[in-house]
Amino acid sequence: MTARNLLVIAPHADDEVLGAGGAMARWAAEGHAVTVAIVTRGTAPLYTEAGEALCRREAAAAHDLLGVRSTSYLEFPAGALDQVPARDLNAGVLDLVRACAPDEVYLPFPGDLHVDHQRVFQAAMVACRPNRPGYPKGLYAYETLSETNWNAPYLSPGFLPNRYVDISGFLEVKLAAMARYQTQLAPSPQERSLQALEALAVLRGATVGLGAAEAFVTLRTIV
Repeated sequence: MTARNLLVIAPHADDEVLGAGGAMARWAAEGHAVTVAIVTRGTAPLYTEAGEALCRREAAAAHDLLGVRSTSYLEFPAGALDQVPARDLNAGVLDLVRACAPDEVYLPFPGDLHVDHQRVFQAAMVACRPNRPGYPKGLYAYETLSETNWNAPYLSPGFLPNRYVDISGFLEVKLAAMARYQTQLAPSPQERSLQALEALAVLRGATVGLGAAEAFVTLRTIV
């Protein structure tokens, strides 16, 4: 099996674990290089420096558990990407993709409720256009509990997965990684609870005869 270079782009710290934590753990265990890029940072007045520092420590602990090889931050303002010029966000994500040279890119779903997710999706699609040497051959969108499922039915794209990654052997690692994000967790029955995350993985797995899975929408695959 040829090792692949995989890039997971997260609008905010924890989106990467919610959407692809189990897959990242599996890929790392199989010898693939997994890079996570977190597009935003918490800035005043919405966030404190201490809170942002704590969140980054949580991310480092989660990524270490998952076997992530490299984590980078693009430093755009969290909760305010709608105020960032598109050319600046596009350029930042493009620089990231060029530096990482991934074989596959995983990005948030365009129908997510959070505008930051929508803007990151658009910027990633621009950065991954097949108009230059070495463009990514695989593009996939992941689902994020509390964002993907809160969109407006029939008015915005629905998440209809057509790619499933078996994480039956890595579900516990995913949950343990999410548990590192203590500042982002919520008690059940909130969606950002470990119980909800486990239930979604079991449901996605059951639809394709697996014990647990993460689901993705294929945007592009070139073989």
